[in-house]
Amino acid sequence: MPARAELRLRDNPAVAARRLGILTFHRCINYGSYWQARCLVEGLRAMGADAVLLDHESPHAARAELRCALSPILPQRTARSDFTAYAEKTRKFHRAFARLPLSRRFPIDCPQEMEEYDAVIVGSDEVWNLRHPWYGGCSTFYGVGIARPLISYAASFGNHDASEGLSGDWAGRLGHFAWLSVRDENSRRIVHAALGHDPAVVLDPCLQFPAPAMRKPADGERDRYVALYGHNFPGWFSAAISRWAARQGLRIRSIGYRNDWADEQWLSAGPADFAELMAGAEAVASNFFHGCVFALLNRRPFIAAPSAYRLNKVRDLLRGLGAERHMVLSEEDDRRIAQRLDGPPGAAVQARIRRLREQSGAFLRDALAAAS
Repeated sequence: MPARAELRLRDNPAVAARRLGILTFHRCINYGSYWQARCLVEGLRAMGADAVLLDHESPHAARAELRCALSPILPQRTARSDFTAYAEKTRKFHRAFARLPLSRRFPIDCPQEMEEYDAVIVGSDEVWNLRHPWYGGCSTFYGVGIARPLISYAASFGNHDASEGLSGDWAGRLGHFAWLSVRDENSRRIVHAALGHDPAVVLDPCLQFPAPAMRKPADGERDRYVALYGHNFPGWFSAAISRWAARQGLRIRSIGYRNDWADEQWLSAGPADFAELMAGAEAVASNFFHGCVFALLNRRPFIAAPSAYRLNKVRDLLRGLGAERHMVLSEEDDRRIAQRLDGPPGAAVQARIRRLREQSGAFLRDALAAAS
């Protein structure tokens, strides 16, 4: 956020002194989930607010996270030889979680046990995705049981498509929020259909408050490589990226997940490792939302082939920023793949990010002032 926006908030003592709780997916073994949570809480603290991540717990979700962390490329089976690396990755995440500014822990289904806050911010991430494999249908993320002013920031419905709408009960729960913002067009359409008015569309916290996620390449790193982030890529995409990398003299480095077609497997990378590896890459290939976000953050050439689960998020992010050319949805020839990787997103994309950063900052300032 520009310095003048920070000063505007700091000059308003009624806002700067607010005690804020952030309700999001901050304990997922997922680089994007970790970084969006950290960037949001640190960004709000830099603006002068007393913000913490609400440290909810669920034995069911914890077990599901551990299973997914050790077997992250389902439906493919994880090779026994990879368990050690995935376990180390998981330990790095847990060490990173422990360093976050956290509230006292409380059960996710008992929000009345959380500490007192002046306002609760729900989001970012897929906090409203009713199809999420373990948090889907958790009413706490819809504000049920939270008796504080509620603000959503960059909330998403994930792969719950707008064409399916929301049932009356879930739609009514959105009415608990005094201030609503989402991070993608699909989510905007769902809220509009449910409530009859548009929420603000704002930037993901990693783009809104980039400072915590910005990293220099690892010391001593001299290799030129493509950062590969994701798994279960289409065969045509894997082959095309392999050919392009070979022509450029680049190695393909798979971060956090096994992709056998990559030259290197960096399976044990923690959140900080991920940020450094994305910063040091010559280019990025991904099918994840935050693969695109970190390529944009570091101004790297990139190409995305989103899976069905992530299509809404990736498509709407890139359309909203005018960067659609960096996404492919079906098989394309090597020439077209190379065109998408011929350089980082241009000045027009960066200008849109700056404009959205101003708009997103204005939304937060107005919402926090109203909650004071």
